[in-house]
Amino acid sequence: MNRLNERAFDILNTEIKRCLKGNPLDRSSYQSLRRYLDRLCLESGNHMTFAELLRAIHGIVPSFSTDVVRRAAAANTKTSEVGGWLKWGVMLTAASVGLVAFANLPYPMIRTPVAATAPLILLPSFISMDRNYRAAIANVEQADQLVNQATSAADIDRGTVHVADAQAALDRLPVWFLGYQPRTYCTFFGCTWKFTLDEFEQARKQIARMDARIFQEQNALVDYAAASADLEAARETYAIASTNVDKNQALVTQQTAIDRLMAVPAETLAGRLARQQAGNADRDLASTANSVAGDARTSNLVDAAKAFAMQAATMSQDAPHPVARWREIESLWEEATAKLRSVQPEEPGYAEAQTKLAEYQSNISATRIRLAAEESATRSFEQANALIPQWQSIVASDPGDPQLVSLLQKILIELNAIENGTTPYEEAQTLRQQAQEAQQKLSTTTKDE
Repeated sequence: MNRLNERAFDILNTEIKRCLKGNPLDRSSYQSLRRYLDRLCLESGNHMTFAELLRAIHGIVPSFSTDVVRRAAAANTKTSEVGGWLKWGVMLTAASVGLVAFANLPYPMIRTPVAATAPLILLPSFISMDRNYRAAIANVEQADQLVNQATSAADIDRGTVHVADAQAALDRLPVWFLGYQPRTYCTFFGCTWKFTLDEFEQARKQIARMDARIFQEQNALVDYAAASADLEAARETYAIASTNVDKNQALVTQQTAIDRLMAVPAETLAGRLARQQAGNADRDLASTANSVAGDARTSNLVDAAKAFAMQAATMSQDAPHPVARWREIESLWEEATAKLRSVQPEEPGYAEAQTKLAEYQSNISATRIRLAAEESATRSFEQANALIPQWQSIVASDPGDPQLVSLLQKILIELNAIENGTTPYEEAQTLRQQAQEAQQKLSTTTKDE
């Protein structure tokens, strides 16, 4: 402790300032006194008494007020007494707390004699045990409900906290206290604990089982989350797939994710959630697979129809063609339309199939018209060619035979019936010209006669 405390210094310093204002000629003396008082505030040792202060101050400034010195000495001594009492009070309190803490240690050889003579000293540990017992029971029950009857991942997380709190509360309960009820404490406050050693062990085992259950649940939730994420990614891949190959691959990935969901342990919360999601996903997958299969069937039919149509269009080029070729072309178009008619209205490519069907039907009609024209032209050309030998035979035997005119007329009728764009048209035109020349020559000979 310092020889002069702050309170005493302030009293003396105030007087020094007052004196300097009233008698500025003695400034050096008062400044020397001020420096002396500063040293006293820094020196360690016993507090200055009134006599010591008075002698020292009057030795520097003889006119310094004795009353002020007395008040400063009283303040210096009073603080010392308060500090001493405070120090001893702190030491006594610390000793008392230490003694109570020692008496409340969880050892029967210490607690038993204390409980017999001064049971109230054990009040802190009684309160602590009562509080820990209540906390253990409450947390065990809440953890059991949250873990064993979990409805969501949040229940598992919350149950983990209660399991840890229950374990901590059980760890703070000393085994020796089981079945022990302090009579004095229970008389005034009432005791809530009724634990026996078997019940204590049962609670610890229950907590251990729930801790293991939480570990299993958390692992299952990790597997469930991974499989669910894969399933969602496969669905997104399917949504943006542009070809049947990509769609089928996405469906395979979805089935793999569903299998992973079904592999999550069924006795866990994640297993129940996974099976529910897998059931819904399986139904969606079946519907989607049927749609893809229908789409693939439609696509295959349309592609086949296009292939037949392409072959028919290729064979139709560079007309005219004989009857047999036109019939083959007609058959190709009919095969193409037959493929398109197989597409059902509920199938996704039905509209495209109907559009192509209308186009191919028009091509069939055009082909049939060309076929009919070719058949008629061929028939007329054959009939005309059949009459020519007869006409030639009559000319050779009797050039003036009246039948020649009618024969030429029949030949010209058949040749005129042959349409342009048919295979016999060019040759028929040559025969037609020859028949017309013969008809004209025959008509001139008849007039001359």
